[in-house]
Amino acid sequence: MRSVRYVTGGIGLLCAAWGGWLLLRQPEPWRIAVWLGGAVVVHDAFVAPLVCAVGALAAVAGWRLRGVPRAALIVAGSLTVIALPPLLRPGPVANATVLPLDYPRNWLLAMGAAVLFTVAYTVLRALTRRAGRRT
Repeated sequence: MRSVRYVTGGIGLLCAAWGGWLLLRQPEPWRIAVWLGGAVVVHDAFVAPLVCAVGALAAVAGWRLRGVPRAALIVAGSLTVIALPPLLRPGPVANATVLPLDYPRNWLLAMGAAVLFTVAYTVLRALTRRAGRRT
């Protein structure tokens, strides 16, 4: 098990070194570094506290968010963060080919699919556990 950790850590270090090398080859690497720093600040200032708050509210409500429901919340949060720029764009754009899709509708469809699969899996798992107890 320890060797798997070392191999995984080594791969991570190689990927980080490769990313740093690609960053330094850019014409204005400071812009990308500022953007990446902003992503870290947004994560630490907004995303992580929001996830902690949802977890705390779920615990107070008595909900058990383990396994699939927790993964569904992570997927929903990730989809929302990725979709925020086109969702928050101001009105129509000058070039219609820049953002040609109906992003709010597609985001809602993705959220609906995440909820549907989570509920279906949770119900199916509960039914199979109940059937297993009866036999």
